[in-house]
Amino acid sequence: MARDLLSSLEAHQDRDADLQLLQQAIAVESVTGNESAFALFLKSQLETLGLETGSGEFLPGRMNVWGCTGKNGDEDPKLMFVGHTDTVHVRGWEENWQGKPQQDPFSGALIDGEIWGRGACDLKGGICSALGAVRLLQRAGFRPAGGLSFAFIGDEESGEPGTGVSAGAHDLVKRVTSGDIGRPDFAVYLEPTKLDVCTAQIGFFIADVTVTGKSAYFGTPELGTDALKATHSVLECLWAHEDDLAAGPKHDLLGASSILVTDIQGGGYIAVPGSCRFSLIRKLRPGENLDVAVSAFETVVRSAPVADGITIDIQYPAGRDHRYGGSPVEIPQDDPTAVRLSDSIRRATDHGGAIGGAIRGAPYWSEMPFLVNEIGCPAVYCAPGDISLAHTFEERIDVESYLAAVRAFALFVADYCGLEEAR
Repeated sequence: MARDLLSSLEAHQDRDADLQLLQQAIAVESVTGNESAFALFLKSQLETLGLETGSGEFLPGRMNVWGCTGKNGDEDPKLMFVGHTDTVHVRGWEENWQGKPQQDPFSGALIDGEIWGRGACDLKGGICSALGAVRLLQRAGFRPAGGLSFAFIGDEESGEPGTGVSAGAHDLVKRVTSGDIGRPDFAVYLEPTKLDVCTAQIGFFIADVTVTGKSAYFGTPELGTDALKATHSVLECLWAHEDDLAAGPKHDLLGASSILVTDIQGGGYIAVPGSCRFSLIRKLRPGENLDVAVSAFETVVRSAPVADGITIDIQYPAGRDHRYGGSPVEIPQDDPTAVRLSDSIRRATDHGGAIGGAIRGAPYWSEMPFLVNEIGCPAVYCAPGDISLAHTFEERIDVESYLAAVRAFALFVADYCGLEEAR
């Protein structure tokens, strides 16, 4: 029967309509802080599919939207597709591609079997493939028998001043907890995974460390306290800590924990450096506790041998689901629903090169912890697209992978929610 359904889906898929949907989505600029126009576009798409929709501001002038099939009985299996509506900026894109077909980052240019543009893979391709799956089922004469919902939320990306703290995800959690939005039994967060199924993801914290001493003229250095020399001592201790993490426990999908110094600024003009600042990011493997990791990091920093008079200040600017950063998270690799999703992907792609379907870990952080930890909903990352192209001038998505995702998600909805004939 699954083979018969797949044959029907293949026969009814409108490639041009699916591609046009993605190109229309890319055309709506939605850089973080300016998501609402795209949210309204998605609300319109949900309504066109016949879903009951809702919307609400998570911050003034910034909107989340959601929709459901109306099947919310306790006995109905409830599946939710989740995706963030914002993208990173496009500064420098047009200059980089001057005179090329992809010069306009919002054109959705089709070049050699790939659609280009900001958000093409991160993650408008995922959102549109999930929406396209419902439309495809309708074209084949079906609709979900169980509960199916969508939640499209803003403020996931970083990089714009005063944004990127997962304000949209915090709002979603509140609305699910209050009953405004139905609680799903399983969720697919539509981050690009090349259509693999990610049951685990790393955690992280970012630390900005300021080392302060006292400046003095170079001819009388004994009157100063060298902040740059103290920073060198701190960094030596942190790099030893990095070695310990690399040699420590490893997650079977995501490897060992790590720490990376990403930036350093300091010095004085013909003078003893009075201050130095550096930034770092700490990767946490699933199973690690953020508070414990931060405590260990601070112990390392404050145990460094520095001169009297040196002070060290540490700030954590990237709180997400946790005040220090983003939590690592995982569900069992053999979670039955994750395996069913993997099977649906393999069925939809096996005749076209077996794209995707592997169970693996996501070497990035997104908002799965809000679903797993805050509302108790098992979740995975899964969508077409290559995360290594996200945030770059090379952002694009393979057309065949995207179209395969439409079929795969339609099969998964059918398997998880069941189908009934459309009226």
